[in-house]
Amino acid sequence: MKVLPFKIPKPELHALIFQEDKGEILFDKLHQHEEIQMSLIVEGEGTLVVGDTVNEYKQGDILIIGSYLPHVFKSDPKLNQQAHMLTLFFTRRSFGKHFFELEEVKELHLFFKRSKQGFKIMSHKKMMTRLFNELKNESKLSRFIILLELLQFASKANYKSLSSFIYDKSFTINEGKRMRDVFEYTMTHFQEDISLISISNVAAMTKTAFCKYFKKRTNKTYIQFLSELRIEHACKLLRTEKERSIAEIAEASGFNNISNFNRQFKGIKKQKPSSFRAIN
Repeated sequence: MKVLPFKIPKPELHALIFQEDKGEILFDKLHQHEEIQMSLIVEGEGTLVVGDTVNEYKQGDILIIGSYLPHVFKSDPKLNQQAHMLTLFFTRRSFGKHFFELEEVKELHLFFKRSKQGFKIMSHKKMMTRLFNELKNESKLSRFIILLELLQFASKANYKSLSSFIYDKSFTINEGKRMRDVFEYTMTHFQEDISLISISNVAAMTKTAFCKYFKKRTNKTYIQFLSELRIEHACKLLRTEKERSIAEIAEASGFNNISNFNRQFKGIKKQKPSSFRAIN
């Protein structure tokens, strides 16, 4: 099944879709789809933007992305490793309009509530990983049974929300292309200087119109989003490149002023870069 920007084509009569992605990158275009996405990162790591929030993903993560929640996976090209992800796609009505309202599956309601913002599984990962790996060789009926088991674990597990803003509307084709272009440009060039004028040109809008447009769809300003993307990259460097100075990491993350970097880092991560490095 090929994932297209903002739409997942559904094979006829298939209520549950299993997909295995392998390659140098995962699908790195901003997109949304009606189906809820439940994924296991088998291999690879990078940046994950969900809704209004910049996250990171890595091997072993189990991620749930809700219906119509815009998201993009951006693999880290410097790692030179293959990306590998196993995914189930389904909707709340895939198995009948009232299936998930039955008393027998009432305990799964928490899953659907949490999925609206997207979430990452923080416990029960060993059992859920085993179930994901069984999907590849199972029949459609067995996959449905495994889905129910995964939903049960996900409803009970400790979790971390992936987004703080719910945009539960489907973007139009033009909106989708515009937002995709903005995200793709930003995630490719965040280490460079990006002005509001230049990103407005990418969106083919005036600066004022773009600022209003972006905030309405993400609940934050473009500058806030750009800063979060840069800080997440800095966090990765602070963890993995201990020999580099904080000033060098700030510059490599798109900050040309160490004072501004320290201020932005503390505002987003609630601690100094030096403190973050010491405990990671």
